[in-house]
Amino acid sequence: MNSKPNAIVQRADDVARRVVSTGVGISMQMLIGPDVAPHFLLRRFVIEPGGSMPKHTNRVEHGQYVVRGRAKVGIGDKVYDVQSGDVVFIPQGWPHWYKTEGNEAFEFLCVVPNVPDETTLLDRD
Repeated sequence: MNSKPNAIVQRADDVARRVVSTGVGISMQMLIGPDVAPHFLLRRFVIEPGGSMPKHTNRVEHGQYVVRGRAKVGIGDKVYDVQSGDVVFIPQGWPHWYKTEGNEAFEFLCVVPNVPDETTLLDRD
């Protein structure tokens, strides 16, 4: 980690996207990465219509803001209908999953601590 963070201003659409192979129809951009921010990461996820991420856990908590679209999001034993403008918090270690609803992509910003993380898939449904 840098002792002094670097200030940046950039267009989100100029940041490289990578496919998230553990899901279906998902891409991710690291908008603010570990090379810039010493304490957090800011990621942008897009899940295309019909796309999904199977049930999994992470070692880190997630703070999310839904930019566009709709999805069902499972967190623990509950299922939530989320849409543009909603805020989602997922505690560390809690099982969660996503499934896009409708014919618009589901897009959200996700803030996580800048610490080692591990994703553990629990199932593919």
